[in-house]
Amino acid sequence: MELTTKSVQPTNKIVGLVNWLKEVADSDVLYSFKTSKVTIFATFLLIFLLIIGLGAESLSVYNPLDIQAFDLFDSELPPVWVEGGDSRFLLGTDIQGRDVLSLIMYGLKTSLLVGFISVIFSMLIGVSLGIISGFKGGKIDALIMRVADAMLSFPTIMFALLVSGIARGVFPKEMHNDVAVYVIILSITLTGWMQYARTVRGATRLESQKEYVQASKVMGSSSIRIMFKHILPNVVSPVLVLSTLHLALAVLTEATLSFLGVGMPPNLPSLGTLINEGNQYLFSGQWWVVLFPSVTLVLLALSVNLVGDWLRNVLNPKLR
Repeated sequence: MELTTKSVQPTNKIVGLVNWLKEVADSDVLYSFKTSKVTIFATFLLIFLLIIGLGAESLSVYNPLDIQAFDLFDSELPPVWVEGGDSRFLLGTDIQGRDVLSLIMYGLKTSLLVGFISVIFSMLIGVSLGIISGFKGGKIDALIMRVADAMLSFPTIMFALLVSGIARGVFPKEMHNDVAVYVIILSITLTGWMQYARTVRGATRLESQKEYVQASKVMGSSSIRIMFKHILPNVVSPVLVLSTLHLALAVLTEATLSFLGVGMPPNLPSLGTLINEGNQYLFSGQWWVVLFPSVTLVLLALSVNLVGDWLRNVLNPKLR
């Protein structure tokens, strides 16, 4: 009898998995995805960029962070299809002889990691404050929302430059490169949590009026339990859409700050630093050093925005 019971349990799990896969295959979300060629293209493009970016150390032929990996005699080589190109360097080399393709892969990895970390921190702060504001109401709600309104009045880049300037004044000059990554993550986080807070606050106020929340209060559940166990799962959809769109904005903000010279340090390449460095040699004829990182940045932001727009349309019944 015991053997029969053990054999039935895995079978039930397999049947449940098959039924779940059938439900997903027949769902409106998958149908909407399959019928949107733009979304399919954007998704595969985003997956491709994520793979080559996050797997840069394994996929790149050269390590641009290793001084011994490049030679000055290979500097300023054009792409392989241009006269004078070298088959070893598909997209050419920069003035230091570094492979541009490897630089883009490493720069993409840095930009993605900064974007992901910034989005996660912004989401944690914004969602927490939004739920507290919407559930508690009163003076707490007014205080959080006024702070959010005040921070929304500052342009993102201007506030990020302010945070970067303060950090450069607080830390000694020899520590600027060491803390640059943390400063830029802090800058993007402080300029991104307000959208989450305002969105989650509105959704929380609606959920707070529903019967399951009132029933939880009658049963004596604590406010924290109600907010983060009962209400939070019901406000995840808009947060998912916001986080997707915010990722593109975070990457663009990092690239802008790095292009202005107050972002990532020169020894840690990102798409912004590559565009900044390439722009300095643009008029000397090295167009490929600035063009390919710029195209990569545009494709990354475009693919993320397209996927985010599709998620917004699918998860919001009013937009269907």
